[in-house]
Amino acid sequence: FFFFFQVGELVRRKGSVGEKRMAANEEAVKYVWEGAIPLQIHLHKSEVASHPPPPPALVLAPRIGYLPLLVHLIKPYFKDSLPPGEDSIWFDYKGLPLKWYIPTGVLFDLLCAEPERPWNLTIHFRGYPSNVLIPCEGEDSVKWNFVNSLKEAAYIINGNCKNVMNMSQSDQEDLWTSVMNGDLDAYTRLSPKIKMGNIEDEFSRKASVSSPQSRQGGTEIDVAGQVKTARVPVRLYVRSVSKDFENLEDVPEMDTWDEISYLNRPIDFLREEGRKCFTLRDAIESLLPEYIRDRAQRSGEEGEQRTTDASDVSQETRGELKLVRIQGIEMKLEIPFSWVVNNLMNPEFYLHISVLVKEPQR
Repeated sequence: FFFFFQVGELVRRKGSVGEKRMAANEEAVKYVWEGAIPLQIHLHKSEVASHPPPPPALVLAPRIGYLPLLVHLIKPYFKDSLPPGEDSIWFDYKGLPLKWYIPTGVLFDLLCAEPERPWNLTIHFRGYPSNVLIPCEGEDSVKWNFVNSLKEAAYIINGNCKNVMNMSQSDQEDLWTSVMNGDLDAYTRLSPKIKMGNIEDEFSRKASVSSPQSRQGGTEIDVAGQVKTARVPVRLYVRSVSKDFENLEDVPEMDTWDEISYLNRPIDFLREEGRKCFTLRDAIESLLPEYIRDRAQRSGEEGEQRTTDASDVSQETRGELKLVRIQGIEMKLEIPFSWVVNNLMNPEFYLHISVLVKEPQR
């Protein structure tokens, strides 16, 4: 859990431009890849066929990984306690079946408003809840999900997914292996072949916007050579809570996936000379405008007018954005969105954002 503190410090650190910023960016990506969650895995009591019951298994789960990829570590631990026969393997948290295609770190951020250390999960070897979870055939299903997400991201960024489709089979296998093994060096060598590029950092515009890398980053260039728009693949998970709360430990447990709204859409943002920095707040507001309460106070007369209008609406009837987490970091909304994109994306080039909102009273 040093991960939460260290990356958070990178986000908040103030320093000069140039080498310090570049070093901080490299460190942030490294911390994302090294980020892990300590799990305490319990065998469900209905499947215990030994006496005494086995103690829980302790596993360190990569944040960018997926729960089914841990089965080869967990299954041997429980094999002497299992009855004959088995079904598809699945996990639950406090009775809630966990969606295997969501990265482990995102699941943790969504379900544990107050981080639980270690995270206590239950593993099942039978009784797969097909009414809640789509089928999972182990690593093959996870790999298919990853490659499919990679193609979706390429289409959003580049307008097509030819670069992914044209990768050799061996390169695709090596790219997937680098993700499974958390091998950032191997991934860094292979990912340029997909030609996604980076979104230009708001703080440093030394590279020409007409360079090949700028075009590969999903950025449109106008005839004058100025950057117009960029498209970022985003998966936004919105957990809605009807009960009001002051502290994260008071957030009620989640009983059903119906409490999660899932938005899979790109964020388009302008970036041009003379325009203010496009922040994480701007990005969230473009998707959830009803939950950004203080947006009215950000610009001149228009802001004053909005503040006046907002005062006519009681506090009880408005929704409220309570928490934004990316890669386990409780994000400050004023951070430049380009930094978030370039440093906190998952390996399939999607930015996963978990938010907790207080529902408005109807």
